[in-house]
Amino acid sequence: MRQCFLGLPVLLAVMMAGCGHPMTPAWQGYAEGDYLSLAAPTAGYLASLDAPRGVRVAQGDVTFTLATDPDAQAAAGADARVRSAQERLTNLAEPRRQTEIAALEATLRADEANLALTAADYTRVSALAERRLIAVQALDEARSRRDAAEAAVSAARATLATARETLGRRAEVAGARSDLDAARAEAEQKHWIVERKQVSAPSVGVIADTYYRPGEWVTSGATVASLLPDDRRRIRFFVPETDLTRITLGTAIVAHCDGCTRALRGTVDYIAPQSEYTPPVIYSRDTRARLVFRIEAAPLPGDAGLLQPGLPLDVTLAP
Repeated sequence: MRQCFLGLPVLLAVMMAGCGHPMTPAWQGYAEGDYLSLAAPTAGYLASLDAPRGVRVAQGDVTFTLATDPDAQAAAGADARVRSAQERLTNLAEPRRQTEIAALEATLRADEANLALTAADYTRVSALAERRLIAVQALDEARSRRDAAEAAVSAARATLATARETLGRRAEVAGARSDLDAARAEAEQKHWIVERKQVSAPSVGVIADTYYRPGEWVTSGATVASLLPDDRRRIRFFVPETDLTRITLGTAIVAHCDGCTRALRGTVDYIAPQSEYTPPVIYSRDTRARLVFRIEAAPLPGDAGLLQPGLPLDVTLAP
């Protein structure tokens, strides 16, 4: 007579089923990681590989740096063009020097004082002329001095107003301001290129692999290092068609692995809309039993670091 020996997990499941306890199904799966490709937007020689593969990095840590030549020189040239455009705008937009304006103001005050004197003299001469106490020629001379003084005041005021205005015309000032804006935009672009020569880790994680060595030429957009962030490790498992109704978005799950000191917990955030196996046109019970759906769950923050991509997992519903 042949004897059958049952393993402990199977024996416990049979005992629970016999006692009326519903069995919680276990599904097979594995840990998966969504890697980030770290690259620079421009080409250049790899100056330094600051984070070799296998190294754990924090957010903001420098992973690699490309040589900045000749982009740094281009940025310096753009800064010089900004300064030149700023000086040109300042020269056109600002009025004359304050000492020149002060001299013109003093001239205007002197002309106004002379106008007051000649106007008073004309008034006095006119009164005498009405009484026929002076010659008509004297009245004409007083009137002429008064008119000349008025003309001098008008000229002084116009000169002062011109000095207080900008040296250039409005169109020239507007053009200089546009040139300055264009120079600043070009400088910002050049500095952006230089800053992107140094690439930092966007989040906490592990450098999974590197693809270049210092001194090698890196093309624009080429992946220099691959980063596995802690927050992008996932639990992926497969559920048969018969168990699909047990799981919805937000379902809590528990994952077990060989050698793990404790169970890992997570929350389902993705259910594949289609099965992994494509059956024939005519369905049967046997073919339906082979249908599986891919389910993905995000581990809790404290458990994410324990998941190594490719690690086999046994997944069950959380109690």
